[in-house]
Amino acid sequence: MSALIITGTDGSPGANAAVAWAADDAARTGLPLRVVTAVHRRPNEIPGFAALGGEDVMTRAARKVLDEAEATVRARRPTVEVSTALLEGPPPVVLRDQAPVAAEIVIGSRGLGGFAGAVIGSVSMHVAGHAHCPVVVVRAGQTPAYGEITVGVDDSDACEPALAYAFEQARLRGCTLRAIYAWQLPVHAFAPEIAYDMDEIRIAQYAVVADRLAAWRQKYPEVSLIENARCAHPVEALAEASAGSDLLVVGSHGRGALGSLLLGSVSRGVLHHARCAVAVVRSS
Repeated sequence: MSALIITGTDGSPGANAAVAWAADDAARTGLPLRVVTAVHRRPNEIPGFAALGGEDVMTRAARKVLDEAEATVRARRPTVEVSTALLEGPPPVVLRDQAPVAAEIVIGSRGLGGFAGAVIGSVSMHVAGHAHCPVVVVRAGQTPAYGEITVGVDDSDACEPALAYAFEQARLRGCTLRAIYAWQLPVHAFAPEIAYDMDEIRIAQYAVVADRLAAWRQKYPEVSLIENARCAHPVEALAEASAGSDLLVVGSHGRGALGSLLLGSVSRGVLHHARCAVAVVRSS
């Protein structure tokens, strides 16, 4: 089966924004789009008392959400091949289980079941932490296009999948790509008795960025690339850059057994603080 772009919807503003984002990306990539919604019944909510049409209330409501999402995609991107799927189960599990056939999964930052005031909902956090494909988390009320994508860079091979995704998105969109390497001084740098050459440190950090990006520059010569290395916490630097970006791409170094820990501290922090859509691209 060819890869699909998967987007989940529950009819919330965040989900509607995700459907629109996914439709646009399907048009750019030429991939088919599948819109998924989940019907989650508690143990005592058996599908009984069907309506005259043969479906219970929850199923009919879910189909209405899917029909509206499909209509949105067809109106926005008529050339996109779109299908829908109504699946039973907890929404995070249903979406996570789509990963084997997904080129990416696109979800809203919060759905209808989220806590008031929460920035990131439990569904998006779970899917971003578990799915072994790029997961794009989209906020409602996205700002106008800036023509720039930001990607986080570090000195490990774990960021390579994120760089691959970011460069390809920049190519497809004709965007400038800003690569940010945020570094922090080691603790002993603040000890006055230890000599520390800040200029030497800065030169070394810029070399990290240049070395990491050299092969990607050759592979994507058409992408306009800006290299930034700055002394700051990675979450702070990336969240600040997100204010002028259409998309922020981060890798994930999480290794824990719990869903939130699978993300790693930087990707979790970015999901909470970024002001644009965020793509989390896990290394494995």
